[in-house]
Amino acid sequence: MKKLTSPDIRSIKLDDAGFFGHFINIVRDSVIPYQWETLNDRVPDAAPSHCVENFKIAAGEAEGEFYGCVFQDSDLAKWLEAVAYSLMSKPDAALEATADDVIELIGRAQQPDGYLNTYYTVKEPGRRWTNLRDNHELYCAGHMMEAAVAYYYATGKRRLLDIMTRMAYHIDSVIGPEEEKLHGYPGHEEIELALVSMYHATGDPLMLKLAKYFIDERGREPRFFDIEAEAREGARRNRRYRDPGDYAQWHRPVREQDALEGHSVRALYLATGMADVARETGDETLLDACRRLYDNLVHRRMYITGGVGSSPAGERFTFDYDLPNDTVYAETCASIALCFFMRAMLGNEADGRYGDTMETAFYNTCIAGMSLDGHNFFYVNPLEVRPEASRRNPEHRHVLPVRPKWFGCACCPPNLARLIMSIGRYIYTVDGSTIYTNLYVAGDASLHTAEGDVTLRTETQYPLDGTVKVMASAGKYSLALRIPAYCGGKYSVTLNGTPLNAEIRNGYAVIEREWADGDCVILTIDISPRRVYAHYKVQNDAGKVAVARGPIVYCLEEADNETPLGGAALPQSSELSCEYKPDKLGGIFEITADGTVAVDDGDDSLYRSTPPARKNTKLTFIPYYTWANRGEGEMTVYVRES
Repeated sequence: MKKLTSPDIRSIKLDDAGFFGHFINIVRDSVIPYQWETLNDRVPDAAPSHCVENFKIAAGEAEGEFYGCVFQDSDLAKWLEAVAYSLMSKPDAALEATADDVIELIGRAQQPDGYLNTYYTVKEPGRRWTNLRDNHELYCAGHMMEAAVAYYYATGKRRLLDIMTRMAYHIDSVIGPEEEKLHGYPGHEEIELALVSMYHATGDPLMLKLAKYFIDERGREPRFFDIEAEAREGARRNRRYRDPGDYAQWHRPVREQDALEGHSVRALYLATGMADVARETGDETLLDACRRLYDNLVHRRMYITGGVGSSPAGERFTFDYDLPNDTVYAETCASIALCFFMRAMLGNEADGRYGDTMETAFYNTCIAGMSLDGHNFFYVNPLEVRPEASRRNPEHRHVLPVRPKWFGCACCPPNLARLIMSIGRYIYTVDGSTIYTNLYVAGDASLHTAEGDVTLRTETQYPLDGTVKVMASAGKYSLALRIPAYCGGKYSVTLNGTPLNAEIRNGYAVIEREWADGDCVILTIDISPRRVYAHYKVQNDAGKVAVARGPIVYCLEEADNETPLGGAALPQSSELSCEYKPDKLGGIFEITADGTVAVDDGDDSLYRSTPPARKNTKLTFIPYYTWANRGEGEMTVYVRES
């Protein structure tokens, strides 16, 4: 079983002027300082966080009660991780000093035995490790471990890494296969992938041992969460009730699971941990399970935008092809977790499908989770919105027509910040002497191959433009360029100006040669506007069509179109025209087409024997990630086709 490597993120320097450079600058200059203010409850009219205050109380440096969700600690951990990635790309002494101070606070909140969790330290100090199913102790530990690793790589400072190493050893003293320990695992997965990161940073085999244990133990009989609930609830528990376990993925051992079930973020964090452990241990059975989960997801349970988790009841997957547009959940964190899973799979095997899926999530649901100025955020990412339904229909109240400043449960905003700041981790993977390019982002890279060091310079405005220019350094190695499936094979490759018929392997155009300094490869991908149709079993999209350009999905928004948008129709014969609008929504390519819209014809009958009157109109589509930046209004991704 092969083991691909990812380059050190510090060796990837992205251009500020590139598409993602723009988002990185927003996160660095706006989101990170804004979120620091929210974590300290200094943003007027925003939902309170109390996150930093909880650590002060746990450290004995403030009085008061714990406030927030049981996983409130994770918000600070994700913020710290975003800070670490920001420091890697642009040193900031003041920001680093702020992070150092809060890390010292975290250290003071840690208990003498290594335990770290402000909820239990402050609110229920005598009930630690009594509710792994519901109360997120391991989840919070996992996020803080990821922050510790990133901060260590960014600064060389071990303080947080040492704090979380102590926590890992404490966990190992309480949970594990030994008879005297709890045979448990997390209700909300995350620590599995974090422990693999800790293993890479510390080289300590305990970390990999714990990660493997949590994967292997999940779903085994006797089922730990049933035993735990009996011990916790005793006679109060209905002894005839047996939790099916699919909500938190403990319904069967992970190697026997063939579909992502239950809470979408948990399921994808678990899948990421499975892929990571498979890579480190060479476990082919675990990797086979990951492949099955992936195939089910992308063929039956994923939205066109890379959104996942169709139901607000449990933020969960439901069943194959159940993909409603107006009541969808599609949590931002779930698409972020999907990117994690795809990166982990690319660490096991070079398969362009994983890059395609990752790209779809990145450019659509993920960045749609944040306003263009970085001050407002979506938790839920719908494909169809009517503001009145959001206000007055209880089944739509989770679907917001505008982004709030913050959330009481604020997992998504800091999660998105750390994803955007770490995009350098997702661009390349290396297999021996072959460099796989999974995403096209402008910047410079220094990469290690089996044949020596390689530097690459990428110049592109992708996905706004389909041209990618790569300048390579001398050496004998292969450069593999992912050919997106959406282009339908419409692409070209030139080497130093000469057309090249590169071999296609698993979705990559592979160029194997003895390179000279300054060799230039130009990949041109057809990103022309196109229509996209859902599988016929997706009943919510029957008779409808969506519009996309390159990897970016488009939508109709009320600010540009006549309402109701549900009455709009796009004829099959209409041409999709594209024009760059530099002053609109930060600079976008706008797509327009001749269409029709239902209009008032004076007949106010609720039902009638003739169809409503229609008129011709111009339909204007904007990138999905830019919607809800011009006030409240209707939006839809899918439109009726006539």
